[in-house]
Amino acid sequence: MELTKDAIRWPEFEHFTIDAVLAGSDGDIHYSYYLPEDYDASREYPMILVLPGYDGLLLSTGESMRGVNVFSSRAVVAWTQLGEEMIVVSPQLTDWGETSARQTIELTEYFIGNFAVDPNRVYASGFSAGGETLSRVMGTRADLYAAYLHTSSQWDGDYADVVDNRMPVYIFMGQNDEYYGSQKAVEAYDALRSRYIVAGLTESEVGKLVVLELPDNAYFNRLGIYNYHGGGQAVVNDDRILNWVLAQHQP
Repeated sequence: MELTKDAIRWPEFEHFTIDAVLAGSDGDIHYSYYLPEDYDASREYPMILVLPGYDGLLLSTGESMRGVNVFSSRAVVAWTQLGEEMIVVSPQLTDWGETSARQTIELTEYFIGNFAVDPNRVYASGFSAGGETLSRVMGTRADLYAAYLHTSSQWDGDYADVVDNRMPVYIFMGQNDEYYGSQKAVEAYDALRSRYIVAGLTESEVGKLVVLELPDNAYFNRLGIYNYHGGGQAVVNDDRILNWVLAQHQP
């Protein structure tokens, strides 16, 4: 696949705007976004922020590869194919630390303020490096999001803001993830669970707010995948999980 803007001529990229730029407080924020075919500014649509892994960062791809985070996987496109009209935004950020976390927050607020976004149905999905960035976002501004899908990553942020806002988190990582190891997912899950229990929630209530899924090798092998870190992006093939995310609403 040639990773150029010509790719938007392909049907799966129709209605995507590739490599838009927002002049942000920490520098230019490069991002691509999708609006429903019959986008109506008088309506309110759910929206999801999809953060790519390291290969989708400007830091690693350089100026000539803008938009690679959209073109190189189904991680973004899959959210446009679930039967519900929604806005999809995928930033191509500069690092996987605090700068990108601030840029993600700023981009989220920009879309809420300038597009027909339902503020009670704003979601986030982060894979690998994108998950590290989004965990930092959730550590400070979980109030912006109705749910978060944390895939094949480690949790770098704080947990308190997630718990205070009762924001649902779905953690997905292969049992034999070659990069992080599944223990990183278990640690994040246990940390969230323990804080909810201390806050007085019941096991049933906690089970609705934090979910851990550690698929075995067979799960990926059935899809022809034999790399269990990169293969974590296969989560977008699982409508059961994506629909769990979209079923969440802020009160």
